Amino acid sequence: MLPRPAEPLVAAVERRFARSGSFAKYYARGKLRHDPVYFALLERGLVPDGARVLDLGCGQGLLLALLLEAGAAARAGRWPEGWAAAPRKLWLHGVELDRREVRRARTAFEPEGEADVVLGDLRSAELPESDVVVAIDVIHYLARVEQERLLARIARALTPGGTFLFRVCDAAAGARALWTRLGDRLGTLSKLGRMGHLALRSAAEWRGLLEAHGLETRALPMSARTPFANVLFAAQRRP
Repeated sequence: MLPRPAEPLVAAVERRFARSGSFAKYYARGKLRHDPVYFALLERGLVPDGARVLDLGCGQGLLLALLLEAGAAARAGRWPEGWAAAPRKLWLHGVELDRREVRRARTAFEPEGEADVVLGDLRSAELPESDVVVAIDVIHYLARVEQERLLARIARALTPGGTFLFRVCDAAAGARALWTRLGDRLGTLSKLGRMGHLALRSAAEWRGLLEAHGLETRALPMSARTPFANVLFAAQRRP
């Protein structure tokens, strides 16, 4: 269930995406209400104030919009008690491959241009120096060798002490992993009209890849209230 203090944030994000029509609005509502990862980032303080945030595969800019509304709520003195300190001011940049999603994102951030979302392929897009890099449910659509190349580039893009926030399916999690794979395939089918290729790994294998790039890594379960086998890695570059 969505934490009650989060309701005003959800409403504010919905208003942004209503500019692009009903689909964008209700997609934002559904994800924020039922996917635990978004508010977990805020409640745990995983995005620090003043950070340069790079969201890879950002879709319509949902996380970026939530971070903006969180900052506005904090500046107005409406931040929930018991949550980690809010990121009041951030530099926000997103990369997305789908032109329709990029249009929705840019519309959500008009007219002020509070976040910059560019059309790009993660395999070749420029990754600017960032304090926080986020990749939620995206890297498993790349081939295994492409995943490894991208992780190396992300590690280089992180500032010393910076953090890579990375949610993936733990392929070793049995039946829950099968449900996760099915959900990802159905999501791809609804967006692209075809089943997408998935290159999954176990949580242990992902951890090994991250640590091979000098990132100190901790794993946080991120499947609360869902049947899935998702894990959020917080991988920090050594100062």
